[in-house]
Amino acid sequence: MGIDFSTFVMSIASAAMMGLGLAPRPDTGKQELDVEMARQNIDLLALLEEKTRNNLSEDESKLLTRLITECRTKFVEVIK
Repeated sequence: MGIDFSTFVMSIASAAMMGLGLAPRPDTGKQELDVEMARQNIDLLALLEEKTRNNLSEDESKLLTRLITECRTKFVEVIK
C-alpha cells in the first residue's frame, strides 16, 4: 500500500505535536519538548501549502490548512 498526501501531511503534523511535547516519541515513548523540531515541521507544512497551491483536491487543501492552523495554535500555547 502506498502513502497518500493526507497520510503524509498528517505524519508531519504528528512530528510537530511530538516536538511540542503533546504526543509521545515513538522511539522513547516519552513526551519531550523540542521547539526547533516542532517549528521545522510546522514550517514544512507551510512550505507544502505554498508549493502545492491550486494542485490539491479540496479535501487535501482543507486538511493541510486545518493541520497548519492546529499546529501553529498549539505552538503558541506551548511556548508561552
